[in-house]
Amino acid sequence: MAYDVIVLGSGPGGYPAAIRASQLGKKVAIVEKELLGGICLNWGCIPTKALLKSAQVYEYAKHAADYGINVTNPTQNFSNVISRSRGVADKMSKGVQYLMKKNKIDVIMGFGKFLAPGKLEVTAADNTKQVLEAKNIIIATGGRARQLPAIPIDGKKIVGYREAMVLPTQPKSMIVVGSGAIGIEFAYFYNSMGCKVTVVEFLPRIVPVEDEDISKELEKQYKKQGIDILTNSEVLSVDTAGAGVKAKIKTPTGEITLEADIVLSAVGVVANIENIGLEALGIKTEKGKIVVNADQQTNVAGIFAIGDCTPGQALAHVATREGINAAEFIGGGHPDHIDYNNIPGCTYCTPEIASVGYTEKGAKDAGYEIKVGKFPFIASGKATASGATEGFVKVIYDAKYGEFLGCHMIGLNVTDLIAEAVVARKLETTAHEILNAIHPHPTMSEALKEATAVAYGEATDI
Repeated sequence: MAYDVIVLGSGPGGYPAAIRASQLGKKVAIVEKELLGGICLNWGCIPTKALLKSAQVYEYAKHAADYGINVTNPTQNFSNVISRSRGVADKMSKGVQYLMKKNKIDVIMGFGKFLAPGKLEVTAADNTKQVLEAKNIIIATGGRARQLPAIPIDGKKIVGYREAMVLPTQPKSMIVVGSGAIGIEFAYFYNSMGCKVTVVEFLPRIVPVEDEDISKELEKQYKKQGIDILTNSEVLSVDTAGAGVKAKIKTPTGEITLEADIVLSAVGVVANIENIGLEALGIKTEKGKIVVNADQQTNVAGIFAIGDCTPGQALAHVATREGINAAEFIGGGHPDHIDYNNIPGCTYCTPEIASVGYTEKGAKDAGYEIKVGKFPFIASGKATASGATEGFVKVIYDAKYGEFLGCHMIGLNVTDLIAEAVVARKLETTAHEILNAIHPHPTMSEALKEATAVAYGEATDI
């Protein structure tokens, strides 16, 4: 069957690309091997946030007396928490099914492989095959959990993020290897549920892509919550022969052995680009990713790639924008090219983390003379009233022109606050304009303005 556009993969990059192409009058098909919505809706962004919300509600219940509310001996039901998360994921996946029908997009279930430029063979679950043709094909195959040789995932005692979301019983202890967003979020969830958690990070600090001050604050908060942190440490091997696991870990002070019920490997993702026919077409790859230009074009005419299988940040919102841009380019438009230095990153632990732009070190390394301001939430009226005074907002400006170089937040609901900084940087807003934009009181958002005031010696609330 012939189409104008075929999208290979229906995650947060693929399905918006298909919808936008359809909106532009194209005949569109989307090919998906598992579930509409991809990893994000089914095994990533959405169901993990449901788990984290349950953990947060449980924490609130346990500390209800702090708010003058009497709650007697709150308990959690682990299987019900997992079930709620799966229900949220199922609802979102059905929402994508509705959007496909609404936008008259053909959904073809199966594994897609290139036979030639513009020609895709799809193998269904029952091994039946069909060949689809299109002038343009968008590769949106996403990624999967990376595996280290010393920590082979067996799905039972050594698990990845998918298994961690649906464990049949709650473990009493867990070793989390890796402290990126996935590892840190699961560490918070399982610790809140009553599991003894140890985080092992190879690099010198947790959440290593964040500003150094953010890493220090999160480590402090996690230790207060009872989570053990091992940095500059490496898991050498994991023995799964007994009832639980024994992990041999190399630390700065020597080798140790930790025992736990389970190990969660959260050491990043790798692109799903194997066995889809890239080599036969000569599609260029580099370091396990498909090489694309600013319009998401590969080196083969009519073939585009977006999301986690390309070199940009492996984030759902990046994939969505890349998918829409690819569809608009195919439709004859001139989409606004993505500024990858203005992509917000969010981690939904408690306290939350959100950031955009340069870190303090990154700005200095780039040659900027900078002004830095930090406003702690303990000085915020809204944070104090909310009982969530942990964390701060940190801003970085170019000292010469007041250019907004970076913003880094840790605290309550900061993943909802970071958009102001993203829009401000997109509009080339200066520190002077942030200072003169009246922020509502009392809100957490005031912290951005107050941090800017600190940077320029104009603070009145600290």
